Amino acid sequence: MKYKAVIFDLDGTLLNTLEDLMDAVNYALTKYGYPARTLSEIRAFVGNGVRKLMERALPDGADNPQFELLLGTFRTYYTAHCEDKTHAYDGVIDLMEQLKAAGLKMAIVSNKLDSAVKDLNQSYFKDYVQTAIGDKEGVRKKPAPDMVEQALLELQCEKKDTVYIGDSDVDIQTAANAGLACICVSWGFRDASFLRECGAAVIADTPQEVFYLIR
Repeated sequence: MKYKAVIFDLDGTLLNTLEDLMDAVNYALTKYGYPARTLSEIRAFVGNGVRKLMERALPDGADNPQFELLLGTFRTYYTAHCEDKTHAYDGVIDLMEQLKAAGLKMAIVSNKLDSAVKDLNQSYFKDYVQTAIGDKEGVRKKPAPDMVEQALLELQCEKKDTVYIGDSDVDIQTAANAGLACICVSWGFRDASFLRECGAAVIADTPQEVFYLIR
């Protein structure tokens, strides 16, 4: 194998979380009298963490006097409902089985709330992933390299032996900032043409193709 470890993004890469995110955003918005957002809008808003998601979804964003109230409502609702409609993309579990059989270590780094990242990892990937890191105090969100560097420490792997896999411009920037090779996936929240415009050098259309690229 070309690598000893794989670091995955979560939303749009391993799991389709979009509908649960939309439901949590719209619960907070409609509870306080704001118009709901569409799935396509939510797709465009995600990638930089929940605070930025709510800034983009709420009229006037962080300048809205009710912003913190809605953000708190979103967090509470999403924590309770983050698995209602979420599911692993087809072929993802098979990919992890193959990587585990090949002896690779695996980690997840995500701008999602750390508690939700750990809960989802426990539900879907506990047999494969050694560490799952989300948004928490003291660690800068992606595209800063902090989460990747923490994951490397916990995996006890070097950058040259590790590949980063994600589905967005944020992931491309994260891999670059961390000094890791990057494989982008086209089945997530951003399509291949957008990824190419953002500088993606390697794009996989299926999880099986990811395995071939890593071999």
